[in-house]
Amino acid sequence: MIEHSQRLFDKNEQELLKEILMHRRDVRGNRFLSTPIPHTAIDTILEAAFSAPSVGFSQPWEFVLIKDQATKRAIKETFSEETAQAALLFEEEKQKEYIKLKLEGIIESPLNIAVFYKPKKGPVLGQTSMPNMGKYSVVCAIQNMWLMARSLNIGMGWVSILDPKKVKKVLNAPSENQLIGYLCFGYTDMFYNQPELELRKWDRKKMRQEVVVEEQYNPS
Repeated sequence: MIEHSQRLFDKNEQELLKEILMHRRDVRGNRFLSTPIPHTAIDTILEAAFSAPSVGFSQPWEFVLIKDQATKRAIKETFSEETAQAALLFEEEKQKEYIKLKLEGIIESPLNIAVFYKPKKGPVLGQTSMPNMGKYSVVCAIQNMWLMARSLNIGMGWVSILDPKKVKKVLNAPSENQLIGYLCFGYTDMFYNQPELELRKWDRKKMRQEVVVEEQYNPS
């Protein structure tokens, strides 16, 4: 029998969630502290991930918790290789700015978590027409982790400048697993009040009218 009781939230709770959403930040290596993260906090962050929506209730995620410095150094090596290549894609001034940015905290953060998409064998409810829905479900789990970590005053950084195949090799991941996110967690000496790349004028925040369309796109 399905229970129909429901949890409703009051105005204060709604405002608190809004505050957490607005103050979520991507934390980089020069901000992480070496303070260990308590097991209870790690469990809370993982529970938030497990609570994420998933297509067809498939829960297609797996999480690898990494604290070993040798493993981190191996991951950092692929980051360095990919960063050197990525810098070449930017124009001269942007390239100089790119090189100055501290874009990860793999070594500095006390905890790294690699998040994988593990495809389910056979058809998945809701995924037959849009096959990437499983991967999107994993992204939802990562967002939950990010917000829960922020509510615990723990920083998180998502490192995307990596070779997924090399990361899989370092972690001895199953062949069918696909790397979706490599995350760095740790307490921080500060959270910026605005996104760091906005503060550094790497790009500007888009206005509502630039990204919201009413009903349908206008004919070109």
